[in-house]
Amino acid sequence: MANTPKPTPEAVIQQRIAEAAARALAEVEARRKQAEAAPALPPERGGRNGPEPTRFGDWEKKGIISDF
Repeated sequence: MANTPKPTPEAVIQQRIAEAAARALAEVEARRKQAEAAPALPPERGGRNGPEPTRFGDWEKKGIISDF
């Protein structure tokens, strides 16, 4: 029998983190390739200019408040 040292819990945790990080990076790369391959959406007609209101909380345009 070989006396191999049992990995420390810290080493096991670091290995699992490294494996998860590698999987996450591969997933990100696949999503980026998929997003680049997707056809571009046509521009919106009559839409608002500027930042997206649902992201930035700006529900007003030219003094008119809109709700979704």
